[in-house]
Amino acid sequence: MKFGQQYANSLRRRQPRPGNKWHLDEVFIKINGEQKYLWRAVDQDGMVLDILVRNRRDKAAARRFLRKLPRKTRTVPQVVVTDKLRSYSAAHREVMPSVEHRSHKGLNNQAENSHQPTRQRERSMKGFRGTGAAQRFLSAFSGISPHFRPSRHLMTAPGYRAEMTIRFAIWDQVTGRPAAA
Repeated sequence: MKFGQQYANSLRRRQPRPGNKWHLDEVFIKINGEQKYLWRAVDQDGMVLDILVRNRRDKAAARRFLRKLPRKTRTVPQVVVTDKLRSYSAAHREVMPSVEHRSHKGLNNQAENSHQPTRQRERSMKGFRGTGAAQRFLSAFSGISPHFRPSRHLMTAPGYRAEMTIRFAIWDQVTGRPAAA
């Protein structure tokens, strides 16, 4: 809670610029027994751009999320891919009318898969206790977690070991910890 967001921000600064195709999705989460919505944006490479925890899944929440994204990433996409939730279409027309919007059931798997680490972490934490705490934790977690989860299936074993050595060295720089000998 104390340093997580700082670490996540410094890791994000080291990442390449986000791609020009963004996938947006929302998922239900329970916070203290109440149903909330976790909005998530992911680029075509699977990098989490931003998350937002909201009470509703309506046009106002979608509009707020779409306004927040370009400010945080400092870029505008060429294509936005969503599921068939109509709130996205309505908010998209207001906020990003010049950006192409694709709304299809099967196109949004990139965003659907990005929810898996959050679900695993939510399960191990036995749920979230508050909306603000969930927002703070998940925004830091979405910046730190991918750093330690490279695309293992695309690498050879020596390549994976080399990549993880580099990532742990970067982590030592970010946290200010002296490198192990």
